[in-house]
Amino acid sequence: METVKKHFVNDVGVMLGRSMRHITRSMDTIVTVTVMPIMFMLLFVYVFGGAIQTGTDNYVNYLLPGILLIAIATGISYTSYRLFMDVQKGIFERFHSMPISRSTLLWGHVLTSLVSNAISVVVIILVALLLGFRSSAGILEWFAVAGILMLFTLALTWVAVIAGLSAKSVDGASAFSYPIIFLPFISSAFVPTESMTKVVRAFAENQPVTSIVEAIRALLSGQPVGSDVWTALAWCAAILVVAYYFAMRVYKKRF
Repeated sequence: METVKKHFVNDVGVMLGRSMRHITRSMDTIVTVTVMPIMFMLLFVYVFGGAIQTGTDNYVNYLLPGILLIAIATGISYTSYRLFMDVQKGIFERFHSMPISRSTLLWGHVLTSLVSNAISVVVIILVALLLGFRSSAGILEWFAVAGILMLFTLALTWVAVIAGLSAKSVDGASAFSYPIIFLPFISSAFVPTESMTKVVRAFAENQPVTSIVEAIRALLSGQPVGSDVWTALAWCAAILVVAYYFAMRVYKKRF
């Protein structure tokens, strides 16, 4: 058992290294992932910010959690794209002919998604600091925020794996992310849900993005998180378990 675990870890390391080399040779993917959320942040802060009533003096502080989720939702589309291209080029068949653990091919892409999205998140936070973002959170709160974002990224990445393995075209491999990118706009990410109509408000308050945004916002401001953090973790864990299960089913069925 110990030997199997050692081989698995080594194989994952090899697959991660392969995927990361693709990222470092094409840094434009990370740039592309960060540019759109940053543009959204600039748009809302300097164009719409003055007209939006959030009950806070610093709209950047209110806005940032939703922007981070949009960045992650954008970033996972590249995971799906890279998986799709590996499938089309026969990379999976080649690696399956070698003495490696089969699931490590997927884990290489998943861990690469965690690393690349973490880079994007850090870049966006640095830009937010330039725009006036300030946080009273301590080290433990920052770790909690990082943990929620990592779990959210991991959950969505396994959704991306399903799309990458199932898609029939390049456009189909990345199009699944559009509804996910749109979700923060129907949540408390940009405006309080109290300002929405009853039907929209009911949806906004009971979808995963709102609880995740509220938990991160409370942690960054040093405020009590209440039940939002547990709801956020429950949503992320549920999406992760379901997505992982179906991703592995699709993988085994196809290969």
